[in-house]
Amino acid sequence: MNKINKLEKSWIMYDWANSAYTLAVTSTILPLFFKMILVDAGEKASLSTVYWGYTNALATLVIAILAPILGTLADYKGYKKIIFIIFVSLGVVSTLGLATVTSGIWIVLLFFYLLSSIGFAGANVFYDSFLVDVTIEEKMDKVSTLGFALGYIGSTIPFIVSMTIVILAQFNKIPIDIATACKIAFIITALWWGLFSIPMIKNVKQVHGIEKEEHTVKKSFIRLYNTFKNIKQHKQLFIFLLAYFFYIDGVSTIIKMATSYGADLGIGTTTLLVVLLVTQFVAFPFAILYGKLAEKFTARKMIYVGIVVYIIICIYAYFLDSALDFWILAMLVGTSQGGIQALSRSYFGKLVPKENSNEFFGFYNIFGKFAAIMGPLLVGFITQVTGKTNNGVFSIIILFIIGGLILLKVPKEENIQKKSVLNNISK
Repeated sequence: MNKINKLEKSWIMYDWANSAYTLAVTSTILPLFFKMILVDAGEKASLSTVYWGYTNALATLVIAILAPILGTLADYKGYKKIIFIIFVSLGVVSTLGLATVTSGIWIVLLFFYLLSSIGFAGANVFYDSFLVDVTIEEKMDKVSTLGFALGYIGSTIPFIVSMTIVILAQFNKIPIDIATACKIAFIITALWWGLFSIPMIKNVKQVHGIEKEEHTVKKSFIRLYNTFKNIKQHKQLFIFLLAYFFYIDGVSTIIKMATSYGADLGIGTTTLLVVLLVTQFVAFPFAILYGKLAEKFTARKMIYVGIVVYIIICIYAYFLDSALDFWILAMLVGTSQGGIQALSRSYFGKLVPKENSNEFFGFYNIFGKFAAIMGPLLVGFITQVTGKTNNGVFSIIILFIIGGLILLKVPKEENIQKKSVLNNISK
């Protein structure tokens, strides 16, 4: 039963595919490229963190609005994969579009990034919900953490190639400038994402859902309203989602703002790229470790471990003042980044009633996407008001504290399982 089958491997491969975007576009090369474009246009370099935060907030707002509508529509058999493919295509094409932006036109660059971010996040909404279609409850923690782990390693391959080109260009070892090197990196990332999405598109099929009927869009809105009513009746789900809303916002904000923060501290481009690459290798074994420890101590307890680590990260980030400090901070992030995300996904997959799994996963992603608005806005606002990036990053700590306190009220997994069994018997 522990062996990973072809269907599960195909699903896991999408983490391998799209993680290249997270590393190259969201976390490293694009933020640095954006800062260069902004300076070329005569703007202050410090404004890059502000604009970057606001753009990320806008992208997540769009997804938060679309996710519940498209999520309920995707519950109809045959729709989920179609919508998934549309978002993947938007992401890949928009990432290619980043390579077409000329020097100084930073608004166009942010526009393409906005579209690519919407494509990336939108595809993930349906990718996450496919977890219940590809595996059984007993294997969810393992499959989910393996996905994140493989994603960390897979993302490093195109990133190493891209980073090599950027570094060689920086030191005039190849006949292109840094801007051109960054554009080549965007092309490599887009092609990697598109190519390795094929196994997921080809092999994974929607298993759980409802049969197609007339007026599907109208009835999707009706079902969305009914789902909202139902989620209040499932107290344990609502409490978990509320906790998730806060702590996952902190996680995603640190991922999105890390490189911009490092650059504001005066850390060189090469150092930033190398640090974040090494972080991927650290994250690989720790994601798997989180999965194995969850089998022994439960996913809920391991999520708490991740929250505590991130609180330590926020405190340490406030005092950051050297490249060595940034190294230490990045390694700490690597120990828990994949684990907390993967186990949140699989833990929720075990909480939801199977017959309504797609609808409830829609709400899972709504909470995640709406949450991702607050963090970047918080960092951008505090940084703009105080003029110090470390104050903005430190402010994220409140999100982890609130999330952790709410998570205390989520029932233990063994109690949830007992309740599930009793409900089945009563039926």
